[in-house]
Amino acid sequence: MRVAAVIPAFNEESTIGAVIDAVRQVPRVDEVIVVSDGSDDATAAVARSHGAYVIELEANVGKGAALKAGIQRADADVYVFLDADLIGLTPEHVEALLEPVLAGRASMTVGRFTGGRVATDLAQVVAPYLSGQRAVRREVLAGIPNLELARFGVEMALTRHIHRNGIPVEEVLLVGLTHRTKEEKLGLLRGFLARMREYWDIIRSTVE
Repeated sequence: MRVAAVIPAFNEESTIGAVIDAVRQVPRVDEVIVVSDGSDDATAAVARSHGAYVIELEANVGKGAALKAGIQRADADVYVFLDADLIGLTPEHVEALLEPVLAGRASMTVGRFTGGRVATDLAQVVAPYLSGQRAVRREVLAGIPNLELARFGVEMALTRHIHRNGIPVEEVLLVGLTHRTKEEKLGLLRGFLARMREYWDIIRSTVE
């Protein structure tokens, strides 16, 4: 099976390099694709310097459209989706996400942070279906219409699709993994507003 890692990124120059380095150490991953979603920092340049294939979108179109651009480029049997702002990602985390899918036990895995930071761990306990760390078979993605319209509700769209269709999914604990919060990236007020916009996209995806 051909495996591709797709990493959507918006202004993540400080973390994207370490994420790529961890993924490239996994023998099962054939290609690493970073989709720079309208970034105006050095995200694309850093990603290239760490060996990723980079797609640069001119405008910030949202996570769903960025993922779709990466999916179309890769033409893989299994995709690993990872956030670009992860802190503490190891090759073992990536292998843990892939193993149930490659072994045929699940068509999708959903990663959940544990043993990292209290805030991000708690958020994923309350709403694990919002995790951006996943491995998924190509045919599962083919059954989701208009993925590019989901923006930041893409995780909810994936979860809703598998539950509606009885697709086997397995949760994977990602020990010691966390990510930067929006408040850390943008400051308290801008980060809070960005988080509210993201939550609104997620809510919309549940009712469409």
